[in-house]
Amino acid sequence: MGLGIGLGRLVPGLGGALAKVTVSGVSLPIALGLLVMMYPVLAKVRYDRLDTVTRDRRLLVPSLLLNWIVGPALMFALAWLLLPDLPEYRTGLIIVGLARCIAMVIIWNDLACGDREAAAVLVALNSVFQVVTFGALGWFYLSVLPGWLGLEQTALDVSVWEIARSVLIFLGIPLAAGYLTRRLGEKAKGRTWYEGTLLPRIGPFALYGLLFTIVILFALQGEAVTSRPWDVARIALPLLVYFALMWTGSLFLGRAVGLDHPRATTLAFTAAGNNFELAIAVAIATFGATSGQALAGVVGPLIEVPVLIGLVHVALAARRLFPQPAAPGGSARA
Repeated sequence: MGLGIGLGRLVPGLGGALAKVTVSGVSLPIALGLLVMMYPVLAKVRYDRLDTVTRDRRLLVPSLLLNWIVGPALMFALAWLLLPDLPEYRTGLIIVGLARCIAMVIIWNDLACGDREAAAVLVALNSVFQVVTFGALGWFYLSVLPGWLGLEQTALDVSVWEIARSVLIFLGIPLAAGYLTRRLGEKAKGRTWYEGTLLPRIGPFALYGLLFTIVILFALQGEAVTSRPWDVARIALPLLVYFALMWTGSLFLGRAVGLDHPRATTLAFTAAGNNFELAIAVAIATFGATSGQALAGVVGPLIEVPVLIGLVHVALAARRLFPQPAAPGGSARA
């Protein structure tokens, strides 16, 4: 993070040059980092066990409620409560709240020892709902609901293709690559070789991709962050409250409905994370690259990254709050 901000601030034109390396509005450096980051984790997923996740209503139902009802509503409330005088930033934050995470959450979940198979199913489910409901939710939270409450209304112009493209790039490509790697690797040399030899070789690339993505994100916005610190702080406050409430509430909800620690952790991270690439793309397409809405979208990952890194440690420490697996010949202890 420090390296990225330093590069963005000290190297003239670096942020602008990186911002221009795009294809159809998608940042190639960020896309490269995310794909390298997600591929090893998705290659670790045991796809033959996904049916154990799809049958678990204790996981699927809370995830849908948290992601598509609680999350957008909470961000809407926080944006209006904490940014009543800043309509552009407020709108940008609401858009961030609508874009549910389908990419970086994979690495947070893995670092926190969450359930990989559950994460794969939940991000796939989020991707489907994102394509189907994002536009309708944007219309509701930016136009309909503010109208009911007598608040300022905003229009959101976003195409289904733009959303689907984000899903296909940031989830479809690494998911297909991970699935094919496991399928072909196990077929060629068996599961023991695949998990004991191949996965340890490609595993470190997930962290390399994460570090590269973080450096690029902060380098892109290093100048904006350091030249407009008060604006960044105002945008950061509702985001900090949002991440804390969503993650903590989701973890304890998972504990309350009887999920084990790995699946409760997966529930928490998939509920708290956001698809910043989609949020930024929508804000830029609708309001312009220099708009306050776009800046709010950019600040989203700048706050999310350090907060969720911290929550990885909290998740690991929270294992003692969950029932422990029974030892051989013994009983489980709480």
